[in-house]
Amino acid sequence: MATDYRPEGTGRAEPRNHFLPPALRVPLEGRTWREFGYLMLSLPISIVFFTFAVTTVSLGAGLLITFLGIPVLAAGLVGCRGLGALERARARGLLRLDVADPAPLRARKSGLMSWVGAVLKSGASWRHLLYAVLHFPWAVFAFCVSLTFWVSGWVLLLYPLYHWVFPVYAGQDGLQLYGDGTRRFYLDNPFELAVTSLAGLVITLATPWLMRGLVSVDRLMVAGLLGPSRLATRVVELESDRGVVVDTAAADLRRIERDLHDGAQARLVALAMDLGLAKEKLSGDALDTTAAARMVGEAHGEVKVALQELRDLARGIHPAVLTDRGLDAALSSVASRCTVPVTVEVDLPARPTPAIEGIAYFTVSELLQNVSKHARASRATVDVWRAQDRLMLQVTDDGRGGATPPVGGSAAGSAGSGLAGLTERLNAVDGILAVDSPAGGPTTITAELPWRG
Repeated sequence: MATDYRPEGTGRAEPRNHFLPPALRVPLEGRTWREFGYLMLSLPISIVFFTFAVTTVSLGAGLLITFLGIPVLAAGLVGCRGLGALERARARGLLRLDVADPAPLRARKSGLMSWVGAVLKSGASWRHLLYAVLHFPWAVFAFCVSLTFWVSGWVLLLYPLYHWVFPVYAGQDGLQLYGDGTRRFYLDNPFELAVTSLAGLVITLATPWLMRGLVSVDRLMVAGLLGPSRLATRVVELESDRGVVVDTAAADLRRIERDLHDGAQARLVALAMDLGLAKEKLSGDALDTTAAARMVGEAHGEVKVALQELRDLARGIHPAVLTDRGLDAALSSVASRCTVPVTVEVDLPARPTPAIEGIAYFTVSELLQNVSKHARASRATVDVWRAQDRLMLQVTDDGRGGATPPVGGSAAGSAGSGLAGLTERLNAVDGILAVDSPAGGPTTITAELPWRG
């Protein structure tokens, strides 16, 4: 089953009501204060990070003429990796940015020199050092800008509440805006208080967006320099996809074995027994042609059923019509077996590779099977086309909707286990599955595969 459907009437939780409009809530949101805290902590942490990195690297470079230089340099890089772990944790807690740890150090042999060599050859170690150097000047700039605007905004916004402090305790009429040897200008009358507070409100409302722009640079630096490299990430993805392919192939083999054992094989065993009994009826002393004819007729029926089951099994492995005539004819054959009318439109300039063609066929087949069993639809459509270097598939039905997309990419324990399994198959070839299924319908499921023609 390609898609699981939720019970009717279920939907997303209603959003909470707020007294303030979104534009006025921004300075009070938790995200704003977390980002402000992140920018404030960046300066002292970056000072420690920068000082440690520059000191250890300089010391190691200066001692390279001796044996101690290389171990000192390696120790400095390891320390940078440790401080990088702190930065990833800080970004995870305050910016909600989850950056995976870089690949661990792998020494080919045991021993100090092997470990030192692994540290020096690790690209992640040098990226951590580069982060320590580059982040320090940026942290100084972001700290000064965010603190200046944030404090100035709140000070001006709340000025009408504390302006009385100046004449009582400071001996002046109010906040001094201008002053020289002969003249001073204070903000002390109601109009000036209102204008000051309004200016503070504008700065306070604009500063959160300024801080978001500042932390976006931090996000890029943390993700790009403190996380795993793109190559390492791609290797992990390929290893995961390879595991999915192996598991899928094993599951298909088990299904084929089960279908053969429970279907065609059992019928062939029954056929052999019937023919054996018929042979005894014909060759025994008491010739019973009527019973033998009946047994042969039953055996003939078993043969036809077994042949049909073998054809269905072969079609489930790889249909001959797909190999001979392509997706258009194969999908039309699948649509003809659907319980609702299906319109098939295939617009392809050429045929993709057999592997991609097979995945496309089984994707549409599973989705149409789900339409037949669960969607309660009256009609469905299948569209297949090529968009640059991608093969696009789209299955739409007018059923009850409520199809749940896969949660976290895992089929286990998920309401969308059918879609999760289909998503895993598509991910194995760099494919994408998108689900649009509001409660009440219609449901549109789009699959995207690499062309590889």
